[in-house]
Amino acid sequence: MEIVKIPNMERAEYDRLIEEGFLSRIAFQGAKYPYIAPFLYVFDGKFLYFMATRYGRKNDLFRQHPYVSVEIEKYSSDLSCYTFVTMQGYLVQVEDAIEKKIIRERFVEMIREHNLSRNILAALGHKPEEPIEAIASEERSNIWKLTGVKDIVALKNL
Repeated sequence: MEIVKIPNMERAEYDRLIEEGFLSRIAFQGAKYPYIAPFLYVFDGKFLYFMATRYGRKNDLFRQHPYVSVEIEKYSSDLSCYTFVTMQGYLVQVEDAIEKKIIRERFVEMIREHNLSRNILAALGHKPEEPIEAIASEERSNIWKLTGVKDIVALKNL
């Protein structure tokens, strides 16, 4: 019996997947088990940025072990088409005021472009009835940047 391998994607293909998407999963190193959580993201062509509420297990795990795996996927409802990319790197908290403002504005743009439900604001530390612009004008969440990416696995269907 021959095993069929899923083909790799070229860099341009997985960059396009990342650019078109907005939802990822981050796996943090836990004490015994990994902890996986969904995160919205924006991509500036070089780095992935995530917004994280300032509470919850993810914050403790980030401080203890900033090395993570990030996964982004896209697939059709019947799985006839699928692509995914995983990246191993580490997260750093963005502290520069100008960089934070730019990234927060990019999140506002991304939410509008994808016509996301206002309910997503709760995942960013805001009430759904608040204006989306509050994400850019208030700092209720941390901004993390994926850096030091050492390993990328990007696969697609045949």
